[in-house]
Amino acid sequence: MELNLKGQVAIITGSSTGIGAACAKGLAEEGVKVVINYRSSAEEAEAVQRHIKGNGGEAIVVQADVSKEADVERLVQACLDEYGHLDIMVANAGLQQDAAFTEMSLEQWNTVMDVNLTGQFLVCRAAARIFRKQGVHSHGRAAGKIICMSSVHDEIPWAGHVNYATAKGGVKMLMESMAQELAPDKIRINSVSPGAIKTDINKDAWENPEDLKQLLTLVPYGRIGEGTDVANVVAFLCSDAADYVTGATLYVDGGMMLFPGFADNG
Repeated sequence: MELNLKGQVAIITGSSTGIGAACAKGLAEEGVKVVINYRSSAEEAEAVQRHIKGNGGEAIVVQADVSKEADVERLVQACLDEYGHLDIMVANAGLQQDAAFTEMSLEQWNTVMDVNLTGQFLVCRAAARIFRKQGVHSHGRAAGKIICMSSVHDEIPWAGHVNYATAKGGVKMLMESMAQELAPDKIRINSVSPGAIKTDINKDAWENPEDLKQLLTLVPYGRIGEGTDVANVVAFLCSDAADYVTGATLYVDGGMMLFPGFADNG
């Protein structure tokens, strides 16, 4: 199967580290020109850029806080100034600020909601506006593709992480509502919902062998995921091979959504 993404342009928010960096590298390997976005880690973003350029790809680095409307507009304009168009938006930027529900501060709630949900609204809206103006063109059968990075916690409740789970549940409905509204414009919108993926955000859960063993009781497939596992699915959804897929959530989770606690009859 040929993905045929060469020459397309993608913005990947929060792509200086983790899943976002893996998506930036993976799309670049398919010939996509990549806009690497970061909020505060310029050095890490530039390292991703060097990796891409060192492998013959094209990439620029743009600082922007996705929770701020003016920053999002500046991010998109930087992409258009450099490459002239946009084909793919991967709304990946996210964070955690964990606390027990009764101890969670309003600031912790708002910070997570502002980045993980409002940030996705802002970048998706900006991309959709561009896609509508561009229409379907030489870079594929769709006017544009949006990938919302969600989580298994858009379905699985998560005590101690109420702000994060609520935001991801919101992302699922945001994605589905956008997909319904924008499908007539030939704009495809889907979500990728990772489970346990080996990134810095969950390092405490996999770095220690005992903690990793405990984590794997939740993963029927028996291994923790890698960023490339997610990046491969993102690349597929961005391609014409997935042209009839919109409004879908693909869980990249090694079976976590199968509720493994019930594998022995509960």
